[in-house]
Amino acid sequence: MFEVRSRGGRLLLQLVVTLLVLPFLFPLVAMVQGSLAGDGWRNYSAVLAVPGLWRFFVNTVVIAASVIAIVYVVTMLAAYGFSKLHLRGRELYFWLLLACLTLPEVVLLAPLFTTAQAFGFFDTYWAVILPLAALQVPFAVLLTRTFVDGIPDELFEAARVDGASAVRGFVHLIVPLTRPIAAAIVIFTLIGAWNNYLMPLVFLQSPEMQTITLVPQFFVGQFSNDQTKILASAVLTAIPEVVAYLCLQRLFERGLAAGALK
Repeated sequence: MFEVRSRGGRLLLQLVVTLLVLPFLFPLVAMVQGSLAGDGWRNYSAVLAVPGLWRFFVNTVVIAASVIAIVYVVTMLAAYGFSKLHLRGRELYFWLLLACLTLPEVVLLAPLFTTAQAFGFFDTYWAVILPLAALQVPFAVLLTRTFVDGIPDELFEAARVDGASAVRGFVHLIVPLTRPIAAAIVIFTLIGAWNNYLMPLVFLQSPEMQTITLVPQFFVGQFSNDQTKILASAVLTAIPEVVAYLCLQRLFERGLAAGALK
């Protein structure tokens, strides 16, 4: 870890960091200010009074939690196999998985729509959960495999000498030692699942199945477009993500740094 000792160096570093943060801070400030324009706090009251809002919130929680669970299990197993198990052709499979990062979400809508109808998933949670999880897995595996590569092979060899199987090595070594990168994966997956707008819009047609990202539609009509309430709904939608990040901040930063460097 680099450390800046001189006062001038610290001031310069602080200035650079501040300049880097400002482009991301201005939109957030503008969003909060815009949500309080016009009717002020009554904008939030109007959003909270949207019919079925709490049902939308529950739907979003169910989808996000399911996506996180699937991505976590699949990612940890895949990273363990690609990093520590001697599998034939594992590098080929790894690069094929990374090739999925090049597929944009919009291109997949037509085949996903046909598949959802064929399997009877349309207008159900699974129509959104499974595609979102599949889209999150490649990047999560890329980060997690690099993190797992940093775990000494001697630990796994010692476990094998003691008679531990590959499954026990995963449960007793991978799961506890990958908590930092797991926190990073949880945050990234939560953001992707919670903020997703396109998948619920296409695959969830029933009003009672919609998610909280579709709430701004209630304030957009043929002859009206209430931007203040749209911004208020955006602020309320972002609160759970901010809380989750603050709770997992330390592990998130450790995991992201370790997963980005080998």
